[in-house]
Amino acid sequence: MTELASSTRPKRPEFRNINAFSDLPSYSLPPAGIVSILHRISGAILFVLMPLIIWMFDTSVSSEFSYARFTHVFGAGIGFVPGWFFKLLVLAIMWSYLHHFIAGIRHLWMDINHAVSKEFGRSSALVTLSLGTLLTLVLGAKLFGLY
Repeated sequence: MTELASSTRPKRPEFRNINAFSDLPSYSLPPAGIVSILHRISGAILFVLMPLIIWMFDTSVSSEFSYARFTHVFGAGIGFVPGWFFKLLVLAIMWSYLHHFIAGIRHLWMDINHAVSKEFGRSSALVTLSLGTLLTLVLGAKLFGLY
């Protein structure tokens, strides 16, 4: 009786370990997964660059002299660090903030409306990615003086 039962059972799936070098480059992550990973990365960037954010806020609002020093940093730099490097850091902060904010709104919308479907997850992830990138490009162009 056990032979009959064991022969009619479906074969169990076999799991194997993945190889990071051969399997991961061919793996296609869905847009919702990309937004989720970028949400975590943007939060980490905001956390790590928090001292710079606090310094920029404090220096820009303290006095006219400190504001002049603040704008000089973005033009000429400080010491051996050029001004464009500070602009790149601010661009990273802008992208991190915009992406983290938009992805957070997406998560709140999904929680409030119970909108948990594959279609909505994909479409809202694409909107999050495109809107965050577009706003970053517009504000980055302003930061680097293109308009």
